Amino acid sequence: MSGATAASLTDPQKVDVRRFCGYPAFGSGADGNAGWRFYQVSGALEYRLINLSVDEAVVVSNMLVTLNGFETTLAGSVGDLDTDAAGPWTRNKDEVKDREGMLALWSRRLCAFLGVPPGPAGLVNGLQLIM
Repeated sequence: MSGATAASLTDPQKVDVRRFCGYPAFGSGADGNAGWRFYQVSGALEYRLINLSVDEAVVVSNMLVTLNGFETTLAGSVGDLDTDAAGPWTRNKDEVKDREGMLALWSRRLCAFLGVPPGPAGLVNGLQLIM
């Protein structure tokens, strides 16, 4: 679609983008020009979220569907952690790590598409960084 104009994501989609990119909650209102939301990288992310073209918003929306699916299956995989073997079926002992890795990979892809580095709570190689 050429000549696309700016399109905005819904507030829940913006929340998901921040979460998956590893940035903290934005909050409900501005308190002046202080705080994390005015740091350069966070500001760049917010600017991009507000000024996406229609085509870019579609790409981000599709990526969020994929990321939410990975998050859901990751949460569901903990139900198998107590079973090492059941009949001929044996669980994949690396399932949670593998699912975290896919979630981290797609989170990094979202960050790359938006042109921002993963935030302080971002997933890197399946590990969550706490700063």
